Amino acid sequence: MLDVVLLIGLQACGKTTFYASTLADTHALVSKDAMPRSARHREARLLREFAALLDEGRSVCVDNTQPSAAERAGVIATARAAGARVIGHWWRPDLPLSLERNAARQDPVPEVGLYAAASRWEEPALDEGFDDLVEHG
Repeated sequence: MLDVVLLIGLQACGKTTFYASTLADTHALVSKDAMPRSARHREARLLREFAALLDEGRSVCVDNTQPSAAERAGVIATARAAGARVIGHWWRPDLPLSLERNAARQDPVPEVGLYAAASRWEEPALDEGFDDLVEHG
């Protein structure tokens, strides 16, 4: 069975580290972080890459902030259409910690991006289409 894992949380909360340590051997990765910041239509591009991987029969991890149900809906719908199981791993927002970690990055995200994601935050819920949700500290 195909698995789709959504990593949900503010920038610099630990999503990519979690992917590298837990899912890298079993799941292909799609992430807007792998695209140039100047790239146009990043969401559409991500969904195309994601759908192509599912069509190849690969389990996929989507590593983005995805702070709102609306932002998660396209990935969940695409996963469901492919018959995949959908698992969300999420990190409760800790804006001060994310700002601190982001500042220490080699290529930090502009702070306005963290504030914008925090302002759109909606706690994920099973009724969005998840089969399972796992909260991380």
